[in-house]
Amino acid sequence: MLVVILIAIATSCQFSEEVYVCKPCNLSCDTLTFTKGGLCPHCNMKLVLKSELENRKKLVLNKIDVHDGNGEFLIEGGEGATEKPITLFYHKPLNYQKDSKILIVVPGAGRNADDYRDSWVEASEKYGIFILSPMYKEEDYGFGAYHMGNLIYDLNLDSSITYDENSNKVFLNEETFNFKINANKKEWIFHDFDRIFDLVAKATGSTQTEYDIFGHSAGGQILHRFAIFQPDSKANKIIASNSGSYTLLNFKSKLPFGIENSVLTKEDLMNTFKKNLVLLIGELDNENEQGGLILRSPSVDKQGTNRLARSKYFFEESKKMAEDMGAEFNWELITIPEIGHDYKKMGEASVNYLNTNIE
Repeated sequence: MLVVILIAIATSCQFSEEVYVCKPCNLSCDTLTFTKGGLCPHCNMKLVLKSELENRKKLVLNKIDVHDGNGEFLIEGGEGATEKPITLFYHKPLNYQKDSKILIVVPGAGRNADDYRDSWVEASEKYGIFILSPMYKEEDYGFGAYHMGNLIYDLNLDSSITYDENSNKVFLNEETFNFKINANKKEWIFHDFDRIFDLVAKATGSTQTEYDIFGHSAGGQILHRFAIFQPDSKANKIIASNSGSYTLLNFKSKLPFGIENSVLTKEDLMNTFKKNLVLLIGELDNENEQGGLILRSPSVDKQGTNRLARSKYFFEESKKMAEDMGAEFNWELITIPEIGHDYKKMGEASVNYLNTNIE
């Protein structure tokens, strides 16, 4: 009888043991399982509970069921990409009220929206902020659709770049690089952010009419272009953190580094400069930083050779242009001491900024 009980206990423990897996990264470790959380020893991505991944597969498209704490839901993509769904990871604080702030957090090139959401949970509970982080799958949204906001498409990027094995530099051959311009504004992913806000505001009964938005690295690239190309959005504070490169407001250079071949006019820029764009840059995201990939080419290097230098160049050139045009200029450049290319620490800096700049 005792033996039977011991076997039953052992069996129960075996089946109740938590199993962790690597988030899909298209490598051999996708098939492995682990008994403890942490980072995958093969690809260095965060391990997640296998049950969480299985639950994500059960999400019903466009069914938005929001509850307290962490959760996720699935919505269809925007115009021209409805068949490419977007997973929204959220955290609803226990002290959520109808007038609580809503913040969208845009992840970097790793598309790890769940990690970005998790890094804001403490701030969410402390300040009663509803957090949303959209995950755009890389197989559906490549560099042109994600980093560039779908301003360009049909890129031959893979055949035009070379990786430096000894650093984080990626070299672009501008002579071979080509793409097509997407002049259909409705297909730019910038429109997703207002749509996401409206869906959540409706689902939670929110009385808010605007939202704040934070993006780091590739997310920062998206957001400075968001401010430029969609100045009529419902976004209030647009915090672009540690962007790798910028689209300069230069009518003499072409996308992705200028706007000569875009649909923008100088009249559009009058509204762009009015947006509350905040360039939040880590002081140590300089020439010594090895975190994250950084693009190098003759055109982009005119901005500088590291993220800190490029942010300053972009800001000063934009400010000068606004002054020449006599435009209202509401942009800010804020350097955060002793922080490099770290989305968690830059997120904390954003919390401090937002908490001291309440409108």
